[in-house]
Amino acid sequence: MTALGLGCAPIGNLFAGVSDDDAQATVAAAWDAGIRYFDTAPLYGHGVSERRLGRALGDRPRDQYVLETKVGRVLDPAGPERAETIFTDVGDLEPRFDLSHDGIMRSLEESLARLGTDRIDVALLHDPDDHEDDALRDAFPTLVQLREEGVVRAIGCGMNQASMLERFVDRVDLDCVLLAGRYSLLDQSGAALLDQCATRGVGVVIGGVFNTGILIDPEASPTYDYAAAPSAVIEHARRLRAVCEAHGIALGAAALQFAMRHPAVTTVLVGARSASEVELDVSHAAARIEDAVFDELAAVTAG
Repeated sequence: MTALGLGCAPIGNLFAGVSDDDAQATVAAAWDAGIRYFDTAPLYGHGVSERRLGRALGDRPRDQYVLETKVGRVLDPAGPERAETIFTDVGDLEPRFDLSHDGIMRSLEESLARLGTDRIDVALLHDPDDHEDDALRDAFPTLVQLREEGVVRAIGCGMNQASMLERFVDRVDLDCVLLAGRYSLLDQSGAALLDQCATRGVGVVIGGVFNTGILIDPEASPTYDYAAAPSAVIEHARRLRAVCEAHGIALGAAALQFAMRHPAVTTVLVGARSASEVELDVSHAAARIEDAVFDELAAVTAG
């Protein structure tokens, strides 16, 4: 685990297309900045993210980075009526949930092929919100078996909600969880999960620290949870930004470092689609922010 990781949904054409060259430059910039944790999934661009990440890491020493991908969806040939997706230029494949033993094995094998590698370090069950029983009955036992056999080094679950992750941590021997969007300056509904993980020794990877963009710039990126932000959320973000501006720091820096402060958090993912975005995220992570600033930001949220 490294303190800062690269979330590779954007190089899978999240919301807008990214060129192959920009995708390669994004991963190269992350590597040059010392980032050694890379998170992807079959869902991201319907395989595009994994293929691009695999090419970008192809000449890097395999024992020098942590590679995380996800299971629980398989990619099938797209039918005539495609489901809506937040990814563009996804080609001729579309995802389908499959949490069975065979589905998990197929997902992992196909990810290995797209990534061009012989092993995955961290395998996460991806968004089993509507499949809790299948997760407990089939998916997690399969992942535990794969870990015991040494096929993967660590197993966990990645979701945009905390309550189900709390149940999984109670019932399954997980190494880590990925919580997206629920532990940020705007939304701390995942705090109890993080405390639970700290007690149990389960690592926490945090994604979505910018809540889809609004915690970078409430005007330029007024999106929250993958949709247009409600006016109350925009106003909340503006009040947080005012505190940061009074101390001469960027809202994005405070948002990133807020997540890093919890003792359960091992890695914070930043999603980037260009080398310049990586450089900005790295500078945010390195900015000096006094504890008193976070006290003021907490007061804004509490008030």
